[in-house]
Amino acid sequence: MDGAKTTKAQRRRWLGPVLRPVKPVYREVAVMSLFVNCMALATPIFVLQVYDRVVFYAGLSTLKGLVVGMILVLAFDLILRQSRARMLQKAALQIDAVVGRKLFDKLMSLPLAELERRPATFWQALFRDLEVVRNTLSGASAVLVIDLPFAVLFLLLVFVIAEPVAWVMLAALPVFLLLAIRSGQVLNRTNSAERQAAFNRERLIGEVVAGRSTVKALALDDWLRPKWEHFHAGTIERSLERGSHTDGYVNIAAVATVATTVAVTTFGAIAIVEQQLTIGALIAANILVGRIAAPFNQLVSSWRNYASYNQAIERLGEVFALPGEVQRPAVEMERPKGELSLDQVSFTYPDGEAPALDGLRAQIKPPGMLGIVGANGSGKTTLLKVLQGLYAPDSGRVLLDGADLAQFSRPEISGWIGYVPQENVLFGGTIRDNLLAGAPEAGDAELLRAAELVGLHARVVDLPEGYGTDVGEGGMRLAGGVRQRIAIARALIKDPPVVLLDEPSSNLDHQGERELTQALAALAADHMVVAVTHSATLLAACRIVVVLDRGRIVRVGPPHEAVPELVGGADGPVRLGTTP
Repeated sequence: MDGAKTTKAQRRRWLGPVLRPVKPVYREVAVMSLFVNCMALATPIFVLQVYDRVVFYAGLSTLKGLVVGMILVLAFDLILRQSRARMLQKAALQIDAVVGRKLFDKLMSLPLAELERRPATFWQALFRDLEVVRNTLSGASAVLVIDLPFAVLFLLLVFVIAEPVAWVMLAALPVFLLLAIRSGQVLNRTNSAERQAAFNRERLIGEVVAGRSTVKALALDDWLRPKWEHFHAGTIERSLERGSHTDGYVNIAAVATVATTVAVTTFGAIAIVEQQLTIGALIAANILVGRIAAPFNQLVSSWRNYASYNQAIERLGEVFALPGEVQRPAVEMERPKGELSLDQVSFTYPDGEAPALDGLRAQIKPPGMLGIVGANGSGKTTLLKVLQGLYAPDSGRVLLDGADLAQFSRPEISGWIGYVPQENVLFGGTIRDNLLAGAPEAGDAELLRAAELVGLHARVVDLPEGYGTDVGEGGMRLAGGVRQRIAIARALIKDPPVVLLDEPSSNLDHQGERELTQALAALAADHMVVAVTHSATLLAACRIVVVLDRGRIVRVGPPHEAVPELVGGADGPVRLGTTP
């Protein structure tokens, strides 16, 4: 399901099952709120009794009783409020844990093509949306929603103790309602614009941090500064616009509250003169009017929180509605032999005009090593990702031992088809942690076998902390060749029958390239190794070389025939990526 085509109801549907387990908690909170708001009536009643009974009749004993009663009420009120806050926090934490796990699992299940459609900043922002949902469901915003209906209770009490001024408050209520509704409509729009502006700014910062070495080496400050200032100015402008609207409605609501108090006092004074109302009743009514107006004022000032909450719910719902990869196969298959077949496979990137792969047909039979070469943009990396199931073909099929690759789960495929991308990523932790990241159940024997196979072991044991060496952020504490070997060993640790490598020797020196070639040649004795490379050393060890051009196979043959200009041959020079 395309997230852009989902309806608002569909984008919010995921929230129901999440809230269902905590509904009993919110019901208990609502009951507590009933008692809290009922006890709030004690203050105006206390004031009414003091002015109409204690002051008028000098009833000091009555005053003592009233004060003792209020102390008990306030103590009980504090206990209830504290209990309500803890229950809301507990419910919010439960929601946070459930939704956080659900969101992480969803991101892990999304196809790579879907993850690449949006920048990394978008996916990071989803976890900030999770915080918005948690805070809204546990903080003052949640209490306000629960307390708002009790304004009706206060209004009824005003009718009981001061009916002449109750009609004034009743007439003022539509004004507060209209202010809340109108502010919500405006803030929904301005809040969305502000978030988009902040998103653009954060995306630029993310690019700067990711490419900090290039930024510093080439002194790109002057080139980046105008972009930063443009995005930062846009964020400030949107923030000022949103703040201006918020302040405007908050100020109008404050003036409306004061005007309501003035009106109530004026009509109350007239009623006192006409002996329709007592002074105590008027003061108590003013207290109740403040309690009625307060939630609406808070609603106007807090509407940004609700706008952010609603937008966060819909953004999360849009992601949850995206189709994911197969999580659990219908039948557990045995380890395949490693025969790969391409059946009229075509693939086009979402914004691409021409297909990256165009009707490929091929059969790759193990064992042995297959080389893939071609000009930039010929589809080499795309082909590896399709072979590994990271990209689903737009048409055609990829078969593994005659079975459609689309039916298998990602853990199964990663165990059968090892993949080393061109840009290797190491995660924070030790060398051992990174080697076992995809196979935590593997033991030391499997780890050492993979490390020795790619020539990693000799380099790691020479380090003071050996396999316990911290790799640093992205592996920056290690040499490029060591990082490359770790990435290859990580792909081999499950002993997959098929290994796909994208420029595996790009960070290796000539000696390292020869060692890797020998290791891959040994591995290819009983495995299928597919390598995208322009290394003459690696290509010379290949059984077959495939030449790609514009997503099509234009030449297939032994290395000396397919790429004689790289590995040597009698056919003379041939320019890669063109049909001979």
